[in-house]
Amino acid sequence: MTPVGAVSAVRRREVVDSLRRGTVPQAGLDLFAVGLGRFETAIDDELSTVVSGGAVFKAIRGEYGSGKTFFARWLAERAKRRGMAATEIQISETETPLHRLETVYRRLVERLSTASYPPSALRDVVEAWFFTLEEEVLAAGTVPLDPEGRPDFDALGAGVDELMERRLADVARTTPAFAAALRGYRRARRADDHATAEALLAWVGGQPNVAASAKRAAGIRGDLDHFGALGFLQGLLTVLRDCGHPGLLVVLDEIETLQRVRSDVREKALNALRQLIDEVDGGRFPGLFLVITGTPAFFDGQQGVQRLPPLAQRLATDFSTDPRFDSPRAIQLRLTGFDLPKLIELGGKARDLFQAGARHPDRVTTLVDDTYLADLARSVTGGLGGQVGVAPRVFLRKLVADVLDRIDYLDDFDPRRDYRLTLTSSELTEVERNAAAPAVRASGADEVELDL
Repeated sequence: MTPVGAVSAVRRREVVDSLRRGTVPQAGLDLFAVGLGRFETAIDDELSTVVSGGAVFKAIRGEYGSGKTFFARWLAERAKRRGMAATEIQISETETPLHRLETVYRRLVERLSTASYPPSALRDVVEAWFFTLEEEVLAAGTVPLDPEGRPDFDALGAGVDELMERRLADVARTTPAFAAALRGYRRARRADDHATAEALLAWVGGQPNVAASAKRAAGIRGDLDHFGALGFLQGLLTVLRDCGHPGLLVVLDEIETLQRVRSDVREKALNALRQLIDEVDGGRFPGLFLVITGTPAFFDGQQGVQRLPPLAQRLATDFSTDPRFDSPRAIQLRLTGFDLPKLIELGGKARDLFQAGARHPDRVTTLVDDTYLADLARSVTGGLGGQVGVAPRVFLRKLVADVLDRIDYLDDFDPRRDYRLTLTSSELTEVERNAAAPAVRASGADEVELDL
């Protein structure tokens, strides 16, 4: 866990701003990882397995509000610290249907990021890969140099092409279009044909509707299909590994949406998931850490995993014991969600982070002590029907935007005297509205005031 005092001002501001907006911070999640300590050692061991060339599959289960998305992003931060790339994909029937792996691959690339590059990092990764290949060729000493020490660029280009072919040999045997597109991209870049280069990079990223002229220039045809997507993923892992990223974390979030699609589509999607798990177990994707998140109903119900017995067998995990004794190495990890003590602890972490950059830190300490945090947590939870699991986002937003900001900028503001918690329907998500007290959900009721 990173101490608050060791957090940079920029990072602290980014996190506090996200909490003020009511969104999950894109970084700094280790500062709020309440209740995840029991997973850290096992997760770090599995990240080490991936970095060393292995592959891992995990399923994260939990009810709505249990922190599945938070867990996935916390895991992504830990992966990026190891030099890995990461991507998070929201599974949906219309935007990203799981049974169409070519679409999943396209979304994967669109959201690809590293510690240095934001989404989509494909261009930066490919350029870094070619630079690495050039450095290796030059280091081998086989490229002639002119009297001023400059390399023969034709010989260098030929050397890079040869090395690229060797690195992509395994991929080219099953998915020659991936290697051909990268080869054509490099040729187009060297010829300053930027339009063709851009089109071929889009092709590598799985984008449809690439210009036919660009594909002809690279000797490829057609569009990426379901089976080709797995080969493209294999090629992407090769490129990532060669340019210094030893692995890729792929999170397929909200996979429980499969329960709401047509039965034939659901069966295709479940079979695609089984295929992915088998490919990971079979060693086809060295350096891949594949994670899915879903509700218990998806994993245990007849409209989810249990509909496909081979998939159910692969994901079978015993959850009959006390959650305290769940194995952190199991294929499924159970998130039990928040209780009130954890919510109060989370508020304390947010308060301490805010205080480290506050204009009046003493006022923050005095007016927002642990007792006040407990009162606010109970009030927010009560306004959400007593469901602590859906309270963290609203609680943190109210704490930062309504309480801490006012304490820091308004010298005579005292939250116990001057603040009354108000929840409005418009500021709540659908899940939060469903959990909220009847006064919030009722038609025509704009707000409900809750005493602290």
